[in-house]
Parts: sequence; C-alpha cells; structure tokens
Amino acid sequence: MNGNICMLYTTRFSEDTRIETSVYDYSAQGEAQLPHLTDTERAQILVEWNATTMPYSENVSLPQLIEEQVARTPDAVALMYENTQFTYRELNARANQLACYLRQLGVGPEVLVGVCIERSLELVVALLGILKAGGAYVPLDPAYPAERIAFMLSDAQVPVLITQQHLLERLPAHQAHVVCMDTDASLLAQQNDANLMHITSAGNVAYVIYTSGSTGRPKGVQVLQGSLVNLLLSMRHQPGLTAEDRLLAITTFSFDIAALELFLPLIVGASVIIASQDVVKNGAALLDVLNRSDVTVMQATPVTWQMLLAAGWQGSSRLKVLTGGEALSLSLARQLLARAASVWNLYGPTETTIYSSGCRIEQTDTVIPIGRPIANTTMYILDEHLQPVPIGVAGELYIGGDGLARGYLHRPELTSEKFIQHPFERDAHARLYKTGDLARYLPDGRIQCLGRIDSQVKIRGFRIELGEIEAQLVFHLQVRQCVVVARDNGAGDKQLVAYVVLREKQDTTDNTTGTELRELVQKALPDYMMPSAFVELDALPQTPNGKVDRLALPAPETARQLVDKPFVAPTTLGQLQLQHIWEELLDVRPIGVHDNFFHIGGHSLLAAKLVERIEQESGKRISLATLFAAPTIEQLVLAMQTEEEKSSRIPLVPVQAAGSKSPFFYLHGAWDSDAFYCFQLSKRLGPDQPFYALPPYDFTGLQVAPSIEEMATAHIQAIRAVQPQGPYLLGGFCNGGLIAYEMARQLVMQGEEIERLVLV
Repeated sequence: MNGNICMLYTTRFSEDTRIETSVYDYSAQGEAQLPHLTDTERAQILVEWNATTMPYSENVSLPQLIEEQVARTPDAVALMYENTQFTYRELNARANQLACYLRQLGVGPEVLVGVCIERSLELVVALLGILKAGGAYVPLDPAYPAERIAFMLSDAQVPVLITQQHLLERLPAHQAHVVCMDTDASLLAQQNDANLMHITSAGNVAYVIYTSGSTGRPKGVQVLQGSLVNLLLSMRHQPGLTAEDRLLAITTFSFDIAALELFLPLIVGASVIIASQDVVKNGAALLDVLNRSDVTVMQATPVTWQMLLAAGWQGSSRLKVLTGGEALSLSLARQLLARAASVWNLYGPTETTIYSSGCRIEQTDTVIPIGRPIANTTMYILDEHLQPVPIGVAGELYIGGDGLARGYLHRPELTSEKFIQHPFERDAHARLYKTGDLARYLPDGRIQCLGRIDSQVKIRGFRIELGEIEAQLVFHLQVRQCVVVARDNGAGDKQLVAYVVLREKQDTTDNTTGTELRELVQKALPDYMMPSAFVELDALPQTPNGKVDRLALPAPETARQLVDKPFVAPTTLGQLQLQHIWEELLDVRPIGVHDNFFHIGGHSLLAAKLVERIEQESGKRISLATLFAAPTIEQLVLAMQTEEEKSSRIPLVPVQAAGSKSPFFYLHGAWDSDAFYCFQLSKRLGPDQPFYALPPYDFTGLQVAPSIEEMATAHIQAIRAVQPQGPYLLGGFCNGGLIAYEMARQLVMQGEEIERLVLV
C-alpha cells in the first residue's frame, strides 16, 4: 500500500452477513498493527476455540498407566502377532525383566536407547521395557539404509542398542552395548519381573523420532513423557477406546503414530493385533487380517485406506476408522463413511506429539477439516506478524500446549527457530510450534489444512524435506543444480521427481549418471525418499525474481530423463499386458521392459496394488517376493511363465478379462511369438467381449510330440478353468484352427454346446 488511507473489511459466512469497515491513518499505524478482528472475534478465536483444559496427573507415567491396567485385567490378551500372544500379565513381566537389566546397564532418565527390531511382540516389550527403566527409545527401522542408521546412532549417542540376532549384520559400526531380544532371552528371563520404582517425571524424554531435515541430515525430535501421556488420555476420551476394542497396528514404529497404536490400547485393556511387515504391504493380505481378526479400530494413512478399497474391502459396521499422516480427500472420506461405523480425521506434527487435533467426519461435510485441538492443546492461525487471521482467511498454523516436544536433539538453533515464544501468554516460558502448514478457520471453529508453506511434503504419511534429497544429489560431481518436487500422479498419490542440471550434457547412450544418482540416494535415504524420475534440464526455469519456477518444470514423460537403461519396447503379449498395467499404476510413459519398477516410482503399497491388478486382469497370482526378485517387466514375465510351467503347459492369456458376454477363446497358432495381434483383434470385438488367447501346446522336455487330440484335451482343461460349462465361443488361426476344431468336436461329445467356431 502506497497511500495514507487503508480500508479493511471482513465478511462472515452466515445468513446475516455484515461488512465492517474501518478507516485508519496508515502513516500513524503500520499495516501490521491494523486490527483484523473485533474484540469479540478475537476472544472467540484465541480463547473460546482453545478452551481445551482437561485435568490429569502430570506425574503419572505411561508405564504406571499400563501397570494399573495390568492389575485390573491381568489375564486379558494384550498383544497378538500371527500365532502368538501375550496377556497383560505376561507383557508386564517381560517388560519388567528387560527394564531391570537395562537399569543394570545404566539406563535411566534422559538415557537414549536404540531399538532396531522387526514387527513382533518383542518390539513392544522392548519399547515398554525402556520406558519402565526410565529411558527414552530411539526407533531405528531395519529397512533404513545403513548410512542413515549410522547417522542416527552417532547423533543420538545411544549407549545401549536393542535388536535381534539376524539384524546384527545389517547394522553399521557403533559403540553401543547390544541386547538381542532372542539370543539374550535366557539372560533376561533371570531378571526380576516385579514392577520397578518409577524414577521419571513428565519433563523427561520418552522417545526421539528422526524426521527428514532440509539441511540434508535428519533431525531428532525429543518428545516428553508428559506429552505422550496427555495425548493418550485425550485419545482415550475422543475418538475413544475401551477394553472391548481390538486395534490392528500396521504402522512402522519409526513413524510416531505407531506409539498411539501400541500404547493407547494398553491403558484401557484393549487388544493390539500387530500386522506383519508382509501383511502391511499387501492389500489383499491386510484385508484378510482385517476381516478375520474382528478388528474394531484401525489407524492408517489415506494411501493405505485406498489400498484396502482397491483390494475389495466392503467395510465393517463395527470398525472405527482413524486416518492421519497426510491429507484426506473428500471422495475417500465418503467411501470410508459408507463402509465404517465412524471416520475420524487426525492431524499433528511429530514436534507436537503425534496428533494435535481431530474430528469425526460427517456425511454433511463438504470439506475435510482437521478438527479442533485435543485436550490441553491450543492452535492458532496467524499472519506473518503473529496476529490471528479472520475466519476463512489463510494463515500459518501454530500449536501450543502440553504436547510440545522439548525440541531437536543437539540442534538449539533450529529449536529456537521452530519453537517460538508464545505471543498470547504471560508465561515467558510458554512456546508455540511453527508448523509451516497453511490453514484457515471454518465458521464452526474447526480448522482446515490447506497445504505447506515451505518445501516439506508428505508422501504416504512420511514427512519429507525435499532439501534433504537435493542435498544428497549435489554430492555428485556432475550435478551443477537440482530441485526435487512432489508431483500429483492423478490417482491420489504423489511422486518425487528430481530435476538436475549437469555440468556436462548426458550422452543419450550413456546411463552412468542416472544410475549413480539413484545409487547415491539409495545409499543415504529411506526408499520412500527415492525420486521416481530423474529429469535432465539445460537450466532450471526461473521466476522474474530469480527463484526456481517450480510450476514451469516439465512433466517427466515430456522431458529428457536420466535412465538406468535404454528404453526397450515390449516384444511379447505378456510384456505388453504388464506394460499397460505398470503405466496406469505409475503414471509413467513409456515404460520399457528393462525399467525397474522400484526405480520409476514403485513402492511397497504400489507393489501390492500391482500384484492385485495382475491377478484381476490375468488370473495369475504372484507374491510380493516374486516382484522384488523380478522387478522389471522382462524378468517378471519370465518369472510368471516359470510358475505357470510348473502347473500347466497351456498358459491362458486374458487379453480382455472384463465384459458381460461369453468369453472368446482364441488359439493364435503362433509357435515363435506371443501373437501381438491378439490385442488389436480384442479391441475390434469391443470392451464387453472377454478375450482369452491360447498359445500352442508347449513340447519342451517331451520325448514324443502329443497328437492333435491330446493337445485339444489339454486346451479344454485350460479353458474350463475360466468357463466350466458351455456354450463356448472358440476360434483358431492356422494350426490353432485345427486344434480349435478338435476341441469343439470333443466338447460336443461331452454334451457341451458350441455357440460359435471361428476358423481362420
């Protein structure tokens, strides 16, 4: 504003809309001092909507809450994992024994203990044992690269590391005393299993979670004992959990919301069902566990709920759905509402202890809010001058209250930057956490999150600083500049794309740089931070003020990509079919038969979707292990053929499985190819006509070639697996026609009807 007069008005979203205008002498009062709100509005936003006080004993620790529940229901089932389970009594005793041993090793308040254990009952024993000893746990995901685990061990300076024997070889060099939950089981069993004296206070650290850092190194968030207790007691009340509930825990324990899954049920007497790593990654397997285990509560990111829907989940009238970690779309919310007893959307950064707000989603909601602050928590939407903004106006979200973390481990400057002095409290020690999230108030006081202000993104629930990926890429001597962005793939998922400017232009026949960049990221960062594409640019586009114009960056499929291997097109029917599925799932085109699924945007959740799609469209079931072992189209087709050859010499190819008409079984007769033309022929017949291609009989390994009659019999067995009874539609080309004719003859002799026989 350049003049001396400023007019400011606000509107309200109600029928009695009124416009208030005020005129001020701008030369006397700076823009930052202009009152955006009336006193009534200010009181409503700052006080009324933050009236969240809920009394609780700040001196009660999480282990004490669990021990109280153990005393109430000692023989109730606390934990279940596959075919094993612990009662509350058994869990408490094992955790006490571990805690007793840890105390002997010097573990107590403010002592950090590393935990590198796969999903199991022992994982919960380890976490609870550390807390009972008075220490704080540091999750180290076994799936993380060794370089990242090494940094976390070094930064946290853990004197003790709890793990499993088979994971030792994966761990980098360290100085910590190692406790193996399996091989040291007899040693732990000799310890006292009675409850220990509690020696911690609310101000002691409960755990340190490492999150992505913009400087290129992760940062450890120190969450306090009292903050964790406050969160659990608030969640016990709303969304609510009782002793009758069975919660399915699916979250990796390096993700902070896993603490809610594992500990909340244990303070109310409920049961925790821990899903295995294989189940978590596979929609069909997860669906099976969900249906078989009588689950009443499940927490997951929106991407996981989408995976369940894709697997055919029909819902449960008893299930309480909790969703968080990333934005929930309106369309997904409505699908969940139609299938569950209730749907709760939860929000919170790691720095404010898992969740800071939440609300139940209703059918009448036209936008998806993150709700109101939980107990003993305050939330403010402020402008750049730390003044509250009016209802409906976007501002940055700040969070205060009992959930605030102590700060970042060994990072005082960053702590001071992100945890600021509270502008509305008289207590000089009161702080607010600066989230970096853009938000606005809805008329009813609920908050809607609008996205990020900075370059941080969330993908599949994981918080990612794009700068951390960029910092790794610039280590490469060939990279002059780079920028990483998260692009929406149009299917409700985001993909990371790295744009690089090289010091020397990449030779189109040389794939060294693309391979090296991928290996550089793979070595240092978790797999969820791997870009799906590396795009080479001559220069990064810029805005008029000299900043990178991210909106002008080209889509990967229209730009020059740094690929691991040259593009090779499909040459067989099976390869072409897989290419169609991959391109649709990954939203990457074209995909060659040598492209690695996990190098072009694939991840564990998409891998599960791919397995399901292959089964839906081809009727062939493959395991995730097969995909991980054969991650290219060429390799996967060969692996699938190998599996088929074990059970059949007539591998049916469902060129078009969908459609309401009777399927057309076509013997293409091509001995030396995969009969590509079947795809075009199927299209000519229309989308409602199922079309199955049958290759010639495989003579491999046979000393005597079978007769036409024998081959026809084998083909009949193959088509009956799809259509047990007639009338049948048969067709054949060349020698395939001879076999089709014999098939028709045999089927008629068996009393079946042949609707049509087409011979070419």
